[in-house]
Amino acid sequence: MTVDRPSQRPAPRSQPPAPPDPRRGRLTGKRITLAVAGSIAAYKAVLVARLLVSEGAEVRTLFTRSAGNFVGAATFAGITGHPVRSDMFDDGVAGELHVDIARQTDLLLVVPATADLLARLASGRADDLVTATALCATCPVLIAPAMHPAMWGHPATQRNVATLTGDGRVERVGPVYGEVASGETGIGRMSEPEEILAAVLVTLAAHDLRGRHVVVTAGPTVEDIDPVRFISNRSSGKMGFALAERAAARGARVTLVSGPVALRTPFGVTRVDVRSAVAMRGAVWQALGPELAAADALIMAAAVGDYRPQETRATKLKRSRNVSTLALEQNPDILAEVGAARASKRPVLIGFAVEADSEEKVIEYARGKLRAKKVDVVVANHADDSLGKDDNRVSLVTSHGVDALGRAAKHEVADRILDFLRTKLEEQR
Repeated sequence: MTVDRPSQRPAPRSQPPAPPDPRRGRLTGKRITLAVAGSIAAYKAVLVARLLVSEGAEVRTLFTRSAGNFVGAATFAGITGHPVRSDMFDDGVAGELHVDIARQTDLLLVVPATADLLARLASGRADDLVTATALCATCPVLIAPAMHPAMWGHPATQRNVATLTGDGRVERVGPVYGEVASGETGIGRMSEPEEILAAVLVTLAAHDLRGRHVVVTAGPTVEDIDPVRFISNRSSGKMGFALAERAAARGARVTLVSGPVALRTPFGVTRVDVRSAVAMRGAVWQALGPELAAADALIMAAAVGDYRPQETRATKLKRSRNVSTLALEQNPDILAEVGAARASKRPVLIGFAVEADSEEKVIEYARGKLRAKKVDVVVANHADDSLGKDDNRVSLVTSHGVDALGRAAKHEVADRILDFLRTKLEEQR
């Protein structure tokens, strides 16, 4: 059979966009062993494998004896590019397979972790390839339990989980409250694949922000005119949420103050939902604490509205020829307030400047904001490059100059901003 390679012929104009280059993924260079147990939730392990591969990880899959009753090995082999292993005495494999696998992995990820598998892991059993590999592993082990709520709540299961996590080598994501295979609801449903990926990122990240408290604001603010109408902006919150996610993954304790957005709370992040600019101001000051001593950094990625109606009506404003104007008043400038109150170099202050003017004007405005608000860096970007998009193109404007970053996914931009933060914090030691 002959297989055509894309490089051997020109791509047609109608060809869809190429998938993201896995070499740029957040798990590039990481070797993950995905252990799949026999559970109806095993189908989600396929999605987990796909997410891991899309982030650049090299994934090898292990099956317990019953896993193949719920999902096919060929599916995992097709996604990961590696055969599934389930037998410690696999023909054609020299040496001790479980020992070799354990040595060659950066993370052992168990998805799903059934009640039976948890019991065997907790008791130190080594009666199949999965448990034997786990017993040899010196890398982190992350489990995603999935079972009926009655099984999860049983004292034996709780003892087993406590034993595993108490040893300090096993981390857990989930289970969560929801509907299980029987149609009943309760705590026992496996975490969603995206949540498991987030837990993997946290487990494997370089924790260079460990011990730091980072406050991040995100999304728009909403200023109500009446019970039906409001003033807001087009911010999606994606940049702020990416910053919160990556800061948590790098070990920081993160407080995310968010305006109204339809985004999932990042793993390991404490989220405070607000609506108006005044409410965001209160939440930010509470997170920063008295004399700004409770946080190491404030990243103001939110698009805080500059104005609000002078009056918020209790009933709907009716159509009338006499109503031709809406009286507005200025909202508080949260970042400027914090900058003016900061008596030392802490917390590090990072602002954002989103403009719709020329490139030169965007940078000029960012420089003015840097001075006026007494912050450490302003992340300057154009509205067309950022609002509602999954990627961004920004420049980091400091008193020393301008560092223009190329277009990149927002999580990559977030890491570049956090690199600046890490350096700034290290300079202050």
